[in-house]
Amino acid sequence: MKYYLIGLAVVIAGLIWFLSMPASDDLVVYSGRSKALVDPLIRDFEELTGITVNVRYGGTTQLAVALMEEGDRSPADLFWSQDAGALGAVEKENLLAGLPDELLSTVPERFRNSSGTWVATSGRARVLAYSTTRADADSVNELSDLARPEFSGRVGWAPSNGSFQAFVTAMQVVHGDEHTRDWLLAMKNNNTRIYNNNTGILQAIAAGEIDYGITNHYYLLRALNEDPDFPVAQKFFEPGDVGNLINVAGIGILNASSQKEDALRFVEFLLSQDAQDWFTGEVFEYPVTSADTGEAQQQLEQLLEMSPDVNLDALSDLESTLQLLREVGLL
Repeated sequence: MKYYLIGLAVVIAGLIWFLSMPASDDLVVYSGRSKALVDPLIRDFEELTGITVNVRYGGTTQLAVALMEEGDRSPADLFWSQDAGALGAVEKENLLAGLPDELLSTVPERFRNSSGTWVATSGRARVLAYSTTRADADSVNELSDLARPEFSGRVGWAPSNGSFQAFVTAMQVVHGDEHTRDWLLAMKNNNTRIYNNNTGILQAIAAGEIDYGITNHYYLLRALNEDPDFPVAQKFFEPGDVGNLINVAGIGILNASSQKEDALRFVEFLLSQDAQDWFTGEVFEYPVTSADTGEAQQQLEQLLEMSPDVNLDALSDLESTLQLLREVGLL
C-alpha cells in the first residue's frame, strides 16, 4: 500500500507538471513587465490574431538570468524586458534572433540595439519624486545632492528593481565604477530607505515615511490619474544628470523559438499605433515609434534634451552592476 501511494503521488505530480506546461503552439513570453500593466494588451493581441499567449511574469533581472541558464532549452519565444540592460545581457549570450529591417526602421536608432536583435516598446524617464507638503524640491538639483546630511532618512530607493539597476549601470558608464560605488555608499550611510519597487516608494512618500524618492516617471502619473489629490510631485535633475536617465521597455525574439513568425507578429503589434496609444494613455509611458507625432512624442523629444547621453547598448553589463550592489550591501 505504501509503494502504491508513493507511485500514485509521482503520477499526480507528473500530471500537474504536464498540465502546467504551455501547449506546443502557444506563444511563450517571459515578461519583466508586470501583469497589471500589460495583460489587457496581451489579451487584445490574442483576440486580434487568435494566437494564445502564455506569459511567465517575473523580475526582469531574474528572467534574464533564467534565459541565460536555460539557453537553447528555454521554452520562451520572446523576452519582454523592463529595461535595456537585461536585454543586452541576454543578447550578449547570443540568445536573441535578428529582427527584420522593415520593423527596425519604425523605431529611432536610439530605441533599438545596434545588432538589431531587440527594439523598445515604450520609454520612461527616471525622476525625483517628492512630498508636496514636506519637501523642498528646489534644494535638490543634482542626484548627488540626496547624499547630503539634511536628507538623512528622508529618501527612498529600490535596489532590487530592474530599472534602478539599469540606472546604476548608466552611472557606471557615465562616471565610472569608483564614483558609482562612492555614491551608493554615501546614500546607504545617509540612511536611504529601501523599498521593493517604485510604487512602494510613492506610497511611502504619501504616508509620510520619507520625503523624496528615485522612481520612474509614469508611476506617479498613474497614481494622480486615480487620485488627483495624491500628495506627491516629481521633477527632473539638471539637464544631463544621470538621474534623468531615459530607459526603455523592450522586446526580443529568442533564437530557440519555434514560433518566430507568431513572435514577430507580437512585436509588430506592440509597435502598432493602437499599442503605442495604450502605453501613453493607460500606462503613461512615452512612445517609441516615429508614427506618433502627438503631445507624448513632443514630450519625449524634450526629455531627450534632459537625459544623459547614454547608449542603451552600454547598459548590458548586468553582472557587474549586481556585483557592485552586493559589494556595497544593497542586495
